[in-house]
Formats: sequence, C-alpha cells, structure tokens
Amino acid sequence: MSKTLPPLPTAILFDLDDTLISAYGQPRKAWETVVGEFEEEIRPLNETAAVDAISAFALEFWTGTQAHHKKWRLRLKDARREIVREGLRRTGKFGTDGPDVDFVHRMADRFSDYREEELKPFPGALETIDHLKDLGVKLALITNGGAETQRPKVTRFALEHRFDHIQIEGEHGFGKPEEEAYKHALSVLQVSPDETWMVGDNLEWEIAAPQRLGIFSIWHDAYRHGLPENSDIQPDWIIHGIPELLPAKS
Repeated sequence: MSKTLPPLPTAILFDLDDTLISAYGQPRKAWETVVGEFEEEIRPLNETAAVDAISAFALEFWTGTQAHHKKWRLRLKDARREIVREGLRRTGKFGTDGPDVDFVHRMADRFSDYREEELKPFPGALETIDHLKDLGVKLALITNGGAETQRPKVTRFALEHRFDHIQIEGEHGFGKPEEEAYKHALSVLQVSPDETWMVGDNLEWEIAAPQRLGIFSIWHDAYRHGLPENSDIQPDWIIHGIPELLPAKS
C-alpha cells in the first residue's frame, strides 16, 4: 500500500455497525457490565466464569455458516437469548434443565438494551460523511440485520439525509456478503465497481466479498486489533478512523 489513499472515488459504500458507529465491538466488556447486574442469579458461578462461558459460546455461535449467521442476525434478540442459555447450560452448574428461562431472557435482553444505550458515532464519522457529500461523492449505507434493529439507528443518528441510498438487509431481503448486496447499491448509485470504495470493519463482508467484484475495499480497524495472523484477506487500505478517508489538506 502506498502512503496516501488514491483520489476520492465517484461513490463510497459504508457499513454501519463498528464502522460509522461504535456498536458491537468489544462484547466482553459489555457482558462484564451486564453479568455484574445479575450477580445473585448466576450463582454458583462467579461473574468471571459466567462471562467466560457466555463469551466462549458466543464465539462458537457466530462462527457458523453464512446461512446460520443470516438467520440469527435477523433475530438478534433471540440469538442473544440462545447464547446465554447454552453458554450457561454448558457449565453444568444449573442442573440438567439448564438455567431458568425467565432469568436467561432477562439477562440477554438487558444485554441487548445495554448495547443500544451505548451506541455512539465514532469521532468525526458523521462530519466526514457530510464533508464527502459536500465534495460530491455518492454515498450508500449497506447494513446487515433486521429492520427493527437497524432502521432505528438510521433515524437516531440522522443518517437519512446523509446518504443517497440506505440498504438494510431486513428490508431488502439480501445482505453482505451476497453479491446482490453490493451490485444493488452500485445500480442505485449508477456507478461501476472500479469507481467505488467499500468501507467496513468485517474482513469477509466489507473486504473480501467486494474485492471479488473489483471494488477498492478499506478496512476500518477502529479498535486497532490488527489483521489476524496469516490472514488470507488483505484490505486495499487500512484506517483507524473514518476522517482518514478525507483528502489531506495541502
């Protein structure tokens, strides 16, 4: 990679969660907060053991097939209930039937509510979008997930007027990494892959898949995790903040 980004393209496709807004990154910290609120009910487990159990199963749960992933990301609240239930059941500390269903639902739903409460734009992200729009760049927002979870975010952060096209998986019936997700956005914006950038945090959805279509793909490593060791996926560019997309001031 060269030291500077190429000139701005005709269009940029943006992911939403953990790209423009801090959303689901660093889940362990969120579980630590929530589990702490249920200290009495997780006994005989202590808080660390409960968080370990839930986090371990969550990792396994979200490492399934694309079909599995799509099914559950459209039912995120139910997915979190299943993660809590099975994660705690596997500890063997809650009897043969596992933890109480009411308790599981309350803790999982509290996690969902807490995550929504903690949502916030990354520093300079919305201002950068506004600047890009002023510069004449065509902008599309492409986000996976159900309409009931994603559309409120669009409204909450006043994104409607900022984008020429907003594409939510639950509203359109397709999502990343399906080719149709990118091709549809390109068609709406009336641009070709070679005049388009994709910006996102997911290496498969926002880097590998759009690269296969000829889209210049930029990885937003907001939490500075770095690429996984021996990663087969190599972004065209890596940024740690959305304002890095703007042309350097002379």
